[in-house]
Amino acid sequence: MSPKAKWLRALTATVCMLACASAQAADAALVEAAKKEGRVLWYTTLIVNQVVIPLKTAFEKKYPGVTLDYARNDEGPTAIRLLNEAKAGKVQADVFDGLTVNVPLKREGLLARIEIPNAADYPAEMKDADGAWHALLLFVFGPGFNTNLVSNADAPKTYQDLLDPRWKGKMAWNPNSSAGAIGFVGNILLSMGPDKGMDYLRALAKQNVVNVEASSRAILDQVIAGEYPIGLMMFNNHTVISARKGAPADWAPLEPVPVAFDALGIMKDAPHPNAARLLVEFLLSEDGQTVLKDADYLPANAKIPALKAGLRPQDGGFRATWMRPDVVDPQMAAWAAITKELFR
Repeated sequence: MSPKAKWLRALTATVCMLACASAQAADAALVEAAKKEGRVLWYTTLIVNQVVIPLKTAFEKKYPGVTLDYARNDEGPTAIRLLNEAKAGKVQADVFDGLTVNVPLKREGLLARIEIPNAADYPAEMKDADGAWHALLLFVFGPGFNTNLVSNADAPKTYQDLLDPRWKGKMAWNPNSSAGAIGFVGNILLSMGPDKGMDYLRALAKQNVVNVEASSRAILDQVIAGEYPIGLMMFNNHTVISARKGAPADWAPLEPVPVAFDALGIMKDAPHPNAARLLVEFLLSEDGQTVLKDADYLPANAKIPALKAGLRPQDGGFRATWMRPDVVDPQMAAWAAITKELFR
């Protein structure tokens, strides 16, 4: 190796060493600042025992001295609480999550920008262009079916297959949920366009899809029990969880598959801004995403395997309609109106 080459190699190594040291210093500074704040409050819509407590345990173990507190509620009450507290000048939450709650908060200028070290691990579809929100975990939907009543050969392969007379009156969904009829309507209109989409939905209405006022999980349980052969807009990971326990359950990836996600946000006036950033970095890191996977959720980070290969667009190879918060929120009322007109 020539003297010049040796010099360039040494210089490159020095630059890399300094860059790594700088990154480590920045991380250490954030951790130290978070420890001085001492706590972080997360308003969450996730299931406490299943995933919030495991995340709390893992976070506090990694960052002793920073306590993760949480308040759990559904999407609607969470949005109202966040907006009311902000308007009163009494922001309580540091971090929050939800399907669309981040959209009105961004509109009101109430959100801080999310920046994480591993941003490259996440595609653009999972992030707000301005950094106002970031996907935490995925919800992938498709028809879930009872394998004792519907063989894999007979299971629907396309949306057109759902119009087969054999399924008339034998499919069920929640009529009032984005994880149900409203989300199904949205996916059809987004993927097929307004004219072809409405034609399809009118044809589907003649199939007499059964409206069940229950959660998607509860409807899948009824499908497994044999009350309906097919449940529309089932969470695909729920079918896998049930099948692993011996239930006759599977799902059909009708393309494009609707994919929504639970998204994180940080309040601009968060009482604990450094701890908020540290929590978000943890939740989106491989450590945090692994906790989600172990709790049977679908991690948004493709580096972390799902509980079964093929459940996400990035490892399943299927086309998706990304039901992003900024896409869903402005159209939800119109989709709900169409659902009411055609399916109730």
